Amino acid sequence: MSSKNSRIRVALLAAVVAVVGLATAGPALAATPAVAPSVTSSQEQDPAIPTDFVDLPTSPLRAGAPQEFTVTYRNATPTPTTVAPQLLVTSPDTGPFLAPSDIKVERRTGHGCWVAVQVGSQTGTLFTDLVGAERVLGAGETLKERYRVTVLDAEAGGTVAPRVALYG
Repeated sequence: MSSKNSRIRVALLAAVVAVVGLATAGPALAATPAVAPSVTSSQEQDPAIPTDFVDLPTSPLRAGAPQEFTVTYRNATPTPTTVAPQLLVTSPDTGPFLAPSDIKVERRTGHGCWVAVQVGSQTGTLFTDLVGAERVLGAGETLKERYRVTVLDAEAGGTVAPRVALYG
């Protein structure tokens, strides 16, 4: 027998052994429960959901000059509390509904610069996102966040309602 034929026989025998091994291992592998990978990344976790809101005084949405609003909240509890400032801009009761393109919202940074804030929309209410705005206030600390709202559509009307989201 030539060495060429014996290599082919060895390769064929190895393939048969592999197929028989898979056939007998198949039921055992199927009976083994799959282990789900654990999620440890904070990016893959669901964002926290507020448990309450503190509504602050509202103001009419005015065209013309930009309006400034300060969202202030003091943690009067003896423990740290997670909070997030938010602006809601509600449409008039009789319509038309506001669109994000009707206004520009900016937040003042600690350095005194104004930075744009994305605005979402749901059923005629515009809102600043809570995700990313969350911060922990120690006992007795005060949150003070300044916003500026500019009406870009002179026909836009509504109410600006600042509030603070409270978490667990």
